[in-house]
Amino acid sequence: MRLLHTSDWHLGRSFHREDLLSAQAAWVEHLLEVVATQRVDVVLVSGDVYDRALPPVEAVMLADEAFARLAAAGVRVVISSGNHDSPQRLGFGSRLADAAGVHLRTDPGQVGRPVLIEDAHGPVAFHAIPYLEPAFVQQSWALPARTHQAALDAAMARVRADVESRGQRAVVLAHAFVAGATPSESERDITVGGLNRVGEHTFDGVDYAALGHLHRPHELTERLRYSGSPLAYSFSEADQVKGSWLVELTATGLGQVEFVPAPVPRPMHRLRGRLADLLESREHAIAEGAWVQVTLTDVERPLGAYDRLRGRFPHLLQLTFEGSATRGEFTQRSAPTHRPHEVTVEFFERVRRAPVRPAERAVLDEVVEACCADPDLQTATG
Repeated sequence: MRLLHTSDWHLGRSFHREDLLSAQAAWVEHLLEVVATQRVDVVLVSGDVYDRALPPVEAVMLADEAFARLAAAGVRVVISSGNHDSPQRLGFGSRLADAAGVHLRTDPGQVGRPVLIEDAHGPVAFHAIPYLEPAFVQQSWALPARTHQAALDAAMARVRADVESRGQRAVVLAHAFVAGATPSESERDITVGGLNRVGEHTFDGVDYAALGHLHRPHELTERLRYSGSPLAYSFSEADQVKGSWLVELTATGLGQVEFVPAPVPRPMHRLRGRLADLLESREHAIAEGAWVQVTLTDVERPLGAYDRLRGRFPHLLQLTFEGSATRGEFTQRSAPTHRPHEVTVEFFERVRRAPVRPAERAVLDEVVEACCADPDLQTATG
């Protein structure tokens, strides 16, 4: 049996206000091509099908198209919900979908009841564990602590009991943060203080654990892997190779596992330096067609930096200033007795780290005078 382990589709997500739906649709086409060329029997989706609990209509339509086309191709699909999904919305119609070979598992009450799929060597038990918020299952499952470790220990106890009773090959899907893995900036933290982390031993007792939640592909052990997200969803993922795991199950358990890279809709680059260098250096030509994040290190904040950078890097999405004044500098001094004109000029000089020019001073004075003369503006600004 050949499995394709995917997760964290995050359909409906944008990237710094750039719509990614067309890129996600292109990835769905890639997924279907891999399924056909690699003779995949089962596609696994380990949570976060959508980017939010109430996804946009277009994202729902794309998911519907993807699952319908997989089912039409004769491929079984096993899906668990993630922390971004609404279990009720994602799981709607799950009993009808089962008949089509698309198995949606979003209810903690179903943990321990596998989806059974047969190959030439007999059945394989697929245990899709939905994302478990400890507070929601602590009482019903009598958890000893309100932690993700306690919740997943309880879930895996149910899974192992079923596996031992059947004596069959078993695969588990889970959406969790396993200790030793490296997160990216685009994952939503599911708790604080380390209470979200679980140990690798949590998933002992199955032939393969298909993990979701972290967006970087990981091979924690031979049997324990994250597929990562199909697309990069933050600049911290700029250097990651995205894709999915092609997993082969033999008659006795886990066989060969191969990583299948995903297409890159548009590369990402993070640039850092002085404005003049970024605009002139030939070494940055590779970033001209990419999504770009720029950190400027000029001591004096350059005027019109964003527009000037967009002239060379039309897909600039994020600009920060490292070398110029920070917010902390403005809390060190207060001048309640200063005239508004002086405070305004001082603010501009601190931000830009350069004197205000006479022409600029005239404009600032005019604006301040207008504010001081307007009683509504005086009230609004205190």
